[in-house]
Amino acid sequence: MSDNPRAKELWEQGTQELMGGRIPEAIRLFEASLEVQPTAEGFTYRGWAISYLGLLDEAIEECKKAILLDPDFGNPYNDIGVYLMQKGQPADAVPWLERAKLAKRYEPRHFPYLNLGRIYLARGDKMRALDEFAQALQIQPDDPMALAALQTIQVAVN
Repeated sequence: MSDNPRAKELWEQGTQELMGGRIPEAIRLFEASLEVQPTAEGFTYRGWAISYLGLLDEAIEECKKAILLDPDFGNPYNDIGVYLMQKGQPADAVPWLERAKLAKRYEPRHFPYLNLGRIYLARGDKMRALDEFAQALQIQPDDPMALAALQTIQVAVN
C-alpha cells in the first residue's frame, strides 16, 4: 500500500480510467503513480491495463514486480492466474490462484476461488469446482458468477 497520497490518487484515477475503457490514459496514470512511488498496486494495475492490449506476458511481469514489492498483496497472484488462463495454461494458473487465496491483503478475496472453480469445471472435476464456488459464496454470498456456476453444476449432477 502506498504511503504517498499522490501515488495512491494517481493509481485510483488510473483504475477509473481503465473501468471507463480509456486504456492509454489509465496506463499513463499508473506510470505517473509509479514515478511518484513504486507500489504493488501501481505495478498490478499497470499490468491489468496492459492485459487489455493483449500483452499478457508483459502483464505477468508487472505482477511479478508487484509481488517483489509486497508479497502480501493478493491481487497480482490472482491476476497472473487469470493471464495464464487466458493464455490457455490453466494448470500453470492453479498455484498462483492458490497463493492468492492465502494473501494477507486482498480484495476481492473471493476471486481466486471463482477462477479455480472455472478451471476445475472446465476439467470436468465438478466436485472440486463445487467446493471452490461454495467457498467463494462463503466470502461473497451474492456473487452472481458463483451462484450461476453452482446451478450449472447441480443441473449437470442431477
